[in-house]
Amino acid sequence: MRTKIKFYKDKLAVNFLAKDKENGKEVYEAIDGYTAVGVLSKQFDSVEEGIKYVKDFQKEVPVVSVGLGSGDPAQFQKAALIAAATNPGHVNQVFTGAGYAAGAMKALNADETAINVLMSPTGIVGKVKISTGELSSKEKDAIVDVDTAMAMLLDMKAHAVKFFPMGGLKSIEELKAVAEACVRHGVPMLEPTGGITLDNFKEITKVCLDAGVNKVMPHIYNAVIDSETGKTKVEDVRKVYEMMKELLD
Repeated sequence: MRTKIKFYKDKLAVNFLAKDKENGKEVYEAIDGYTAVGVLSKQFDSVEEGIKYVKDFQKEVPVVSVGLGSGDPAQFQKAALIAAATNPGHVNQVFTGAGYAAGAMKALNADETAINVLMSPTGIVGKVKISTGELSSKEKDAIVDVDTAMAMLLDMKAHAVKFFPMGGLKSIEELKAVAEACVRHGVPMLEPTGGITLDNFKEITKVCLDAGVNKVMPHIYNAVIDSETGKTKVEDVRKVYEMMKELLD
């Protein structure tokens, strides 16, 4: 996996959102660059608008995570094309969109951007839902063995699992099984997402690290966003950074 993302102790980074490039710069600097700052495709009316925004964002923030927007599977193509044109470092994908994204990246030589795939908890340890695409998410759930899902991820030339929505600690045992499967199959990165807060960040992250996952990038969104300004709170980013150090130092 080649990516612009910088990992603390070569192991850990955190994905935050930012209201604008100024907030993104604050976040990036507060955590010494161990982050991919999220920009959501859903906010753009077109791919071209998204490309222009991300290129401007990159002037202040070197590593960008092109996201969907509330996990909206309809945004998968837009996200892939924006990322392919900007080589941002990271792009979020539904499970069924990863192959499309990988092809788009290859075509435009965006070779420093990691691609994740969305797998969802099922309530059954060792099983994951992979019908997370634009059409498949509307049909009966496709629930498969986690090892099969990992092999499919690698077949599609993706690099990471986005395990969402976790519901905080609700899916912690399932996360452990996913982490262990990542190690078994050599999947480079795991991204636990959904309900992660300052209170449960260390416990969730430690499960991934203890399993031996190569690189871990939890997503922390609403828990660190100021509801009045819409900005990610720099003081909370610094708290997360201190917890990262406690986990790995």
